[in-house]
Amino acid sequence: MNYLAVIAIYKFEMARGRQRIMQNIIAPVLSTALYFVVFGAAIGSHISDVDGLSYAAFIVPGLTMLSLLTQSLGLAAFGIFFPRFSGTIYEVMSAPVSTFELVIGYVGAAATKSILVAVIIIVTARFFVDFKIEHPVWMVVFLVLTAVSFAMFGFILGILSKSFEQLQFVPLLLVTPMAFLGGTFYSIKMLPDFWQTVALVNPVVYLISGFRWSFY
Repeated sequence: MNYLAVIAIYKFEMARGRQRIMQNIIAPVLSTALYFVVFGAAIGSHISDVDGLSYAAFIVPGLTMLSLLTQSLGLAAFGIFFPRFSGTIYEVMSAPVSTFELVIGYVGAAATKSILVAVIIIVTARFFVDFKIEHPVWMVVFLVLTAVSFAMFGFILGILSKSFEQLQFVPLLLVTPMAFLGGTFYSIKMLPDFWQTVALVNPVVYLISGFRWSFY
């Protein structure tokens, strides 16, 4: 294992993320904060408790997981697609770096940045909602496994995409709808029996439900 190569790729991607801090960190945090204001405060005040929780507290894990999914997927996909698009990937490929080491560097950086966004969102949520984390260890497990899994998915997407349109197709038309329909803003128990059965086919339901369980 060429650890120096992995660390070099990881540090380069993290440095590139710092240069785009407005897009990679601040923008998703602000958009999630708006969700808390609109859904938690404005709409939530007119909704009764959901599964024994206030509506604002109920959506905290869902919004965090929504940002984690989209960020890890998008950061990993763009991270490998842009070097392919600009041609700089050939410099990396000509170096003594294996495919496995390349994947670890890019995926690790994307997962780290998305976890950082999720942590900032959880901290920000404390200013809007009073909540507690019952199982912090399991929360970290869900964060890490989800970030790495979707970063791997994004890396594959970035490899297969031939244009920016293809790069945005899966996140916009597949992952984001699955996240919104996966119980981010509601409990699937609130759905009719038929749609509950349909919802159970959506794998994101289990990610959001498990992450919510780690909180409450």
